[in-house]
Amino acid sequence: MRALDVSAAAALGALPQWWTDLENNPALQEYANYGLGAAYGLIALVALVQLVRIQLRVPEYGWTTQKVFHLLNALVCSLRCGSFLFRAQMEQLHPDALRLVLFDLPGLLFFTTYTLLVLFWAEIYHQARSMPTASLRPIFIAFNALVYACQGGLWAYESMADSDAAQRVSHIISAGFLAAVSLCAAVGFLLYGGRLFLMLQRFPIESRGRKKKLREVGMVTSICAACFSLRALMVALSAIDAAELDLDVMSHPLLNIIYYAAVEVIPSAWVLAILRKLPPKRTNQGYQSIPTR
Repeated sequence: MRALDVSAAAALGALPQWWTDLENNPALQEYANYGLGAAYGLIALVALVQLVRIQLRVPEYGWTTQKVFHLLNALVCSLRCGSFLFRAQMEQLHPDALRLVLFDLPGLLFFTTYTLLVLFWAEIYHQARSMPTASLRPIFIAFNALVYACQGGLWAYESMADSDAAQRVSHIISAGFLAAVSLCAAVGFLLYGGRLFLMLQRFPIESRGRKKKLREVGMVTSICAACFSLRALMVALSAIDAAELDLDVMSHPLLNIIYYAAVEVIPSAWVLAILRKLPPKRTNQGYQSIPTR
C-alpha cells in the first residue's frame, strides 16, 4: 500500500503548476461548490418538470418505471444541490455518521436511479425471448437493499473509528465497496443494454422506430457504462491516496468539478434529454415506460 501511495503522489506531482494554484485558490473552492450546486439544481428542476408533464399526460397510471426514474433523479440532484450549496456547514456536522450519510447517500441513490434502466431493459429482453420475468424485480430490490445495508454498516464503522489508522482502513474499505458497486452497474448496462441493442439490430429494417430505439439504447448504454466505470476508477484512486485524490472535500475544488461533471452532471443531463419524449396518452397494449423516441 505504501508503494501505491508513493506512485499516486508522484503522478500528482507531475501535474502543472496552474492545477496546484487553482486547487489552493479560496475563491475557486467557494464558487466551485456554488456552480456544482446550481448545475444539480437545474437538473433536479428539469426532472421534476418532466415528472409533472408525464403525470398530466397519463394521470390514470400509477408509479411507472418512468415516473420513479424521474422522481429519483430529482431527489438525487436536490440532495447534491444542497450538499454543495451548504458544503462548509456540512463539514462541521456532528456526529460524523450524519455527515457521512449526507455525503454518500446521493451516490447510492444515483446507483438505484440508473439501475432502474437496467431492470427495465432486462424485462424487455426477457419478455422478447419468452423468458420468465417474475424474479427480476425481487432481485433488483434485494440487491439494492444489500448495497444500502452494507453501506450502512460501513458508515457505522467509519463513525466509530477512533484513530488515524482505523479511519484510513475504513476509508479504503468504503471506497473499495463503492467502486465495486459502480462496476456492477457498468456491467449491468453492458450486459442488458448490449443484449437489447443486438436484439433490436435483428429486427426488420422497416420496423417502426427501430433506428430511433437503437440509437437511444446504444447512447444510454454507452453513457451510463462509461460514467459508472469512471466513478469506480476515481473512487478507487481516492482510496489509494486519500490525501491528494480525496473527493468531496473543500481543498480539491477542481478535482470535484471534473469528477462530478463527468460521472453525474453531464450523464444525467444527457440521459434526461434522450428520454425526454412523453408517453402516449393511451394504447391498447398498455403503458410503455421510458418509451422510444
